[in-house]
Amino acid sequence: MASFNKYNVFVENLAEKVHDLSLDSLRIALASGTGATGSWVTGLRDVGEINEGNGYILSGKAVTVVSSLQTGGFYKLTLNSPTTPWTGGPSPMTGFRYAVLYNDTPTGNPMPGAPKPLIGYWDYGTSVVLNSGETFTVTLDGVNGTLTIQ
Repeated sequence: MASFNKYNVFVENLAEKVHDLSLDSLRIALASGTGATGSWVTGLRDVGEINEGNGYILSGKAVTVVSSLQTGGFYKLTLNSPTTPWTGGPSPMTGFRYAVLYNDTPTGNPMPGAPKPLIGYWDYGTSVVLNSGETFTVTLDGVNGTLTIQ
């Protein structure tokens, strides 16, 4: 399982009330570029989302909140994995390396020109290409949670 990494801008966005992680619509998109890990990225448009087609639809897949709670000074967000995997189309899906978690709800993001604020990403270490009929699922940790803030 790839490790989850938060974006630097996520911390700023929390302080500026961009996210309500218990209520907002969260999604996972697939990205190929090194921009997916850059400290300068602020929104989904910066990460190099792969091209639509051959089993991929722009904006990725929805995830649902299992729990959003604070206990003993720690906040833990637990998400369900997307309900269906990505499946390669008649031709190979564009290669991706990163699965990017972002918030699809905010429209008044205080970061100018940065809709779809980023939360974090999983790095799979190398490019993943789905050939016709092959599937890929981002498996989220339902026990330890997706994200912990202390």
